[in-house]
Amino acid sequence: MRVPAGPVRAGLHVLGRPVRTWCRLIFVYTESASLPGDPERPNEDWAATAVPASGQGGVLVVLDGVTPPSTDVGCVHPVPWFTARLGGALTELSGSRRDLPLPEVLAEAIRRTAESHRDTCDLSHVRTPQATVAMARWDAEAVEHLVLSDAVLLLESPGGAVRAVRDDRLDLVPPEVLRSHEATDRLRNAEGGFFTAAADPSVAGRAVAGVSPRSAVRAVAALTDGAARWVELFGEGDWADCLAVLREEGARGLLGRVRAREARDAAAGGARRWKLHDDATAVYAEL
Repeated sequence: MRVPAGPVRAGLHVLGRPVRTWCRLIFVYTESASLPGDPERPNEDWAATAVPASGQGGVLVVLDGVTPPSTDVGCVHPVPWFTARLGGALTELSGSRRDLPLPEVLAEAIRRTAESHRDTCDLSHVRTPQATVAMARWDAEAVEHLVLSDAVLLLESPGGAVRAVRDDRLDLVPPEVLRSHEATDRLRNAEGGFFTAAADPSVAGRAVAGVSPRSAVRAVAALTDGAARWVELFGEGDWADCLAVLREEGARGLLGRVRAREARDAAAGGARRWKLHDDATAVYAEL
């Protein structure tokens, strides 16, 4: 529900707890939710929304940490450590350095995060901690977006048309290659393969990024692949349907639908992916 314009409010969004933020010039409603794929393992997704101190617009950031194999990956830190630092850097830089385009924000955040563990870890290892990225930033004039790897960003127009911003390079890798860790790693952050945010700032130049007029966007959503399953794996609806669920049932509602469908699929003997559940995160912002 929209509220009248009032005093500027700002803050970081807590996962799973809807927060309404508003200012005298721009109203923003945000909601996010996240579920672990396995309650016995830490959730490797990360998400935040923020309103800059000026009250001019906002930022959303969603990361999906890449689960490493059980072998040595050259780093002493777990994936949640990495996503928290990269996500924190992205959120801070997006708000404080509005002069930097989002690809430059991503490059600087990767650089900053790499420096925080360069002395203790082998950052050249192909499986050094890494993540997929979806982010957006808006003000009174424009909405910027960026996607790297298999996260999804949805942009809804005032007329209700929904555009999915995707980096489809991972989709182009043959399924038989993805079934092998070794074969997949040969294409990871490599020319002709796919790219994730790890330790090399230059991958930011590989991201799918763009800018839309603020007047052309009324809502933004970001999904990790665990949440995007509702469309991409199970075909329960298209991206417009997905955004409608987020608006009407909230982020928790979408994730609940994903888990319910996964349970039905498992009960019917379906085994479409190598794991029944994945960490799933959704963030919705109504501008």
